[in-house]
Formats: sequence, structure tokens, C-alpha cells
Amino acid sequence: MKLRFFFISTLFILILRSYSQSWVTVNPIGSCTARGESALANIGNIIYLLGSRGIRPVDAYDTKNNTWHAMEKPPIELHHFQAITYKNEIWVLNAFTGGYPHEKPVDHIYIFNPKSDQWRLGDSIPNDRLRGSGGATLYKDKIYIFGGETDGHWDGNVAWLDAYDLRTKKWTVLADAPHARDHVSVVIKDDKLYAAGGRRTNTKTNNVINIKEASVDVYDIKSNTWITLPPSSNIPTQRAGAATVLYNNQIILMGGESDAQVPAHSETESFDIKTFKWTKLSNMNQGRHGTGAVIFKNKIYIAGGAGNRGGGPELGSMETFVLK
Repeated sequence: MKLRFFFISTLFILILRSYSQSWVTVNPIGSCTARGESALANIGNIIYLLGSRGIRPVDAYDTKNNTWHAMEKPPIELHHFQAITYKNEIWVLNAFTGGYPHEKPVDHIYIFNPKSDQWRLGDSIPNDRLRGSGGATLYKDKIYIFGGETDGHWDGNVAWLDAYDLRTKKWTVLADAPHARDHVSVVIKDDKLYAAGGRRTNTKTNNVINIKEASVDVYDIKSNTWITLPPSSNIPTQRAGAATVLYNNQIILMGGESDAQVPAHSETESFDIKTFKWTKLSNMNQGRHGTGAVIFKNKIYIAGGAGNRGGGPELGSMETFVLK
């Protein structure tokens, strides 16, 4: 009898653990605007979905009330960027505007203030460092922008890394990475920037989504140097356009697109920056690429994106994943 109880209890714990570590589709009150090539940011208990091809409003999701509502549209089309939250505002840089395949890099920073529900124009970006579809992340009052492409999806993949000091308003050119990559998101932990996933888009040579980057590159802020981790640390599911979040010592990538399949990827994989090992987590319920993700109260939120490789169908759904 005791043995039977032990097995039943163990099975219940495993089922409960499996459930808590699965993606859950959110059924909110109201809806957001379906969009791809977008980004997510959160301030307090509100999550903001912004950016897209075409000018669409910022959508705000209230995590307490489970509701969406629309806010102000940006002054220009902004897409292919990783959003930055700084002092209760959302900063957009390293973005594209315009249509495929010659999307133009946006030459200024754009800033959205949710409290006033207004956009404003920020500082200019140096002309010789303009690009879109790269990664951006905030660390110690500096925004680091990495990679991207200078001529839309056509040509011009770069391995550039730049820092924008939010206190002095000055730009600094940093060391180039070992690998150029676009359609990539980045994170920083303990003075080190991590670049995983992404590709080298080149419609000019008919290489749109197939030149994927498998390696993980790591930048040391203190020494201004890069290293490439050994092949044993390569990303298991090679893809671009994945959303990336940092949780403790784990870098979590979800979704993306590749030439391996028509549907967008639903894979979620976690990279341990201490062991340099990848772990597979539960797949999302809906494969998606070209959007962002945020963590709020130990839960990942992801919304929007495209359901197939390429630009569509654009999605308006949201999912969450509870972290241990």
C-alpha cells in the first residue's frame, strides 16, 4: 500500500511539474493588434507590444486585469528592433522602416512615454553605424546595440557593437564580433554580452533565411574583447528572429524562423552561462518569430509575431511560461 502511494504521489508531482513548466495561452479581455516584426517591453505590471510593418498603435496589456487597450501610434513605421526600457519609458533604436527588401535603418532614437501616451524624437544615430534588425540591451545606463544589416534584407550584414551612454548622450564604437548576424536579440549578465541565434540575411544572393549562425559569441565589457564558445555550446535549434530573455543565469530563446520548416519555430531552449550547456524546455503552443518577450513576476510573456517563416500570418495571441 505504501509503495502504491509512493508511485501515485510521484506521478502527481511529475504531472504538476510538467504543467507548471508548459506554455499557457492567455485569453484576455479585449485584443491587441495582430503584428509581426514587433517587440515587447514592460513597465510595472503593464506589458507593451509595439512596432510592426505598417504604423500600428502601441498595445498595453494589464497583467492584473487581463485586459488589452490601444495607445498612441508611433510617428513613423518602426520594425525589426529589440525594445529597451529605461526610466519608465520605452526606447527604440537599431530599427528598420519601410518595405521589403530595402528597408531603411532608422537614423534617430524614438522614445515612447506610456504615462503621457506620447512619442518623442531622441538623439540621432551616427550615419556610419546605421543598421536595423540587430539586438539591443540596457546595462548600467548604457544601451548596447549589436549586429544587424545596413540595407534591409538585401545586403550589408555587420558584426558591429556600439554603446550609447544615456548620461552623456555619447556613442562609442566597440570591438566587432567574431560573427556578423541579424534578426538577433542579445542580453548582458555580469559584464558580458551574449549573442546566440540569428543569421546573415542576403536577398541579393538569394540567401534570405538559410545562412544561420550556430555559435554563441560572448563580449567582455571590461576588456572590449570577444570570444566564441566551443562547438559543444552551439544552439541546438538554429534559427533567427527568436525572442530572448535573461533569467538568473539562464538565457532563454523561444520561437524563430529558418529554412528547416515553413511554420515558425515553437522551440524554447535555455542556455546556462555557468556551464555553457543548453536545455530544452516546453515548446510554445504557437510557433512565432519576429517579436519580443519579457519576464514579469517569474513568468515569461510573449505576444505577436508571425506564424510562418516570412511575414505572416501576423499573430495577436499571447502565451506565458512559469519559471522555476
